[in-house]
Amino acid sequence: MDKIKVFQLSYKDAQGLGVDTWNRWNCEPSSFGWEYPEEETAYVFDGDVIVTTEDEEVHIKENMLVIFPKGLKCHWEVKKRINKAYTFHFDKEQLK
Repeated sequence: MDKIKVFQLSYKDAQGLGVDTWNRWNCEPSSFGWEYPEEETAYVFDGDVIVTTEDEEVHIKENMLVIFPKGLKCHWEVKKRINKAYTFHFDKEQLK
């Protein structure tokens, strides 16, 4: 299974990737399991989350672009309300 990929990215740079046109999702502090049916790319505007998989623990905060691989099973621990934009059709070549 691929691992979660995390990139520090300013909001200005994220705008260049089109994050303002992506779907939005917010979540108050909570804890839940999740599985990704397809690859998801998300940009975190603000928040504080620990995502735990069978292989790793990833701390996600504001100004991070995160790529969750297809089929990933994980547990989310939302420490501080998260506000993110996400898409399922991100061209990773844009990060080069």
